[in-house]
Amino acid sequence: MSDRLFCYYGDDFTGSTDALEALASNGVQTVLFLEPPSDAALARFPDCRAIGVAGESRSRDPQWMSEHLPVIFARLAELRAGICQYKVCSTFDSSPEVGSIGRALEIGQYVFRTPWAPVVVAAPHLGRYMLFGNLFAAGGGAIHRIDRHPTMRRHPVTPMDEGDLRVHLGRQTHRKIALLDVLGLSCEDPEARLDALLADSPRVVLFDGLDERTLRASGRLLWTRRPALCSFAAGSSGLIHALVEHWRECGEIPSTYSVVKPQPVDPVIVISGSCSPVTEQQIRWAIAHGFADIRIDAAEKDHSTALNAALSALSRGKSVVLYTALGVGDRNAGQGGEKLGRSLGVLLREALIRSGVRRALVAGGDTSSHALRELGIESLIFAGPMTPGAPLCRCHAPGNALDGLELVLKGGQVGPESFFEMVKSER
Repeated sequence: MSDRLFCYYGDDFTGSTDALEALASNGVQTVLFLEPPSDAALARFPDCRAIGVAGESRSRDPQWMSEHLPVIFARLAELRAGICQYKVCSTFDSSPEVGSIGRALEIGQYVFRTPWAPVVVAAPHLGRYMLFGNLFAAGGGAIHRIDRHPTMRRHPVTPMDEGDLRVHLGRQTHRKIALLDVLGLSCEDPEARLDALLADSPRVVLFDGLDERTLRASGRLLWTRRPALCSFAAGSSGLIHALVEHWRECGEIPSTYSVVKPQPVDPVIVISGSCSPVTEQQIRWAIAHGFADIRIDAAEKDHSTALNAALSALSRGKSVVLYTALGVGDRNAGQGGEKLGRSLGVLLREALIRSGVRRALVAGGDTSSHALRELGIESLIFAGPMTPGAPLCRCHAPGNALDGLELVLKGGQVGPESFFEMVKSER
């Protein structure tokens, strides 16, 4: 058995950096690769106890998963970490046709040969809670069941129309699903409750999650009741926070750990393919507070006009926000996808190299996954906190002009209104 505690595959890039932060900010040295790492790449990070691979399965169909995930999971299995996680968004948005978490679970269990897989979705630090199998998420100053969430129920690709994750996940896999609910996690003997569930031979066990107590119980069960030395699990960064609590208690990681606060920089480049109302508010706030306003027409193949406008503003020391849409009602909303994401990546690369700017933010999960493929980056490490779920990362890109670039990847629902300014300035 190796000294590696953990490895993971993120179903999009923003979620992958969320997991990177959850580990590294708690003293677990972690590196996130953009492709399954070679032995030579791993050798550059000999002290890392956690290894991640940033992926794009959230925007892919089950056939793509069947073709690509077995090889990726097999490589992660070779790392011989205690647990390998299929990292998903804490809003669990997915469908049988796109981003099927059920299909990923089937593949992962086959590769890792585990009889059952735990699934931990709740992430209280992000305002995500699970009670009696139903998922709730913060939005607009209130807590909503996920199928009534003002944004997630209207997601342009995978709208959430079911709050009970047993039902939602059951549409994506025929495997038997059980639930360890909040009462079982809060009782005097959660182990006995889990054993009783496992006696009925489920293939998937969902875990409720409300607070630190229930997450701590989940983390202990995940680690001490692993069905194999190298086990497979799925869930949000809440799964990692649960494990961190247990690792601290049993001395696997430091009991306390401090992180360095990022230094301010000016200017920065923000590029967005998100149509989230949260991102819309952030764009409007940034423009009202001095960022150059550069709109990108999603239908255009040539973004040279936007590039020239960005370079002009940056040369005057002005931060820029390049965006394709302002909210779900925008005419460009829903016109994303791989082609647009990659073209935004090319635009960002040119703007960074030609301007010399060394810090950027990419908004949108799918946008990040496709755009970063164009930057020539090998891996990312944690560089400091920004807002929960969207840390500052430092790029490792040997022989590339963008080696050392500081980068933030932001999901649609993440961050306060003034987040773009936070990325630029010291808090």
